[in-house]
Amino acid sequence: MNILLWIILGALAGWIASLVMKTNREQGTLIDIVVGIVGAFIGGLLFSMLGAQGVTGFNIWSFFVAIVGAVVLLAIVKAVRR
Repeated sequence: MNILLWIILGALAGWIASLVMKTNREQGTLIDIVVGIVGAFIGGLLFSMLGAQGVTGFNIWSFFVAIVGAVVLLAIVKAVRR
């Protein structure tokens, strides 16, 4: 059950990040999940480098960290594609 909740959190974070970066039409649900999960790792790394807590569990802070990381990931992908 816990893995299912993390997949849902990743999907929501990836979807919100795709709306922020205006890439929602280019990617589907599976890509949103992957972007959200990878974004959580990237966000956790970035926040820990800045001295803040990264992903700490299934909570609002971790959701925010995942969204920030997913936005950073999509920004990098958009920059490489150009």
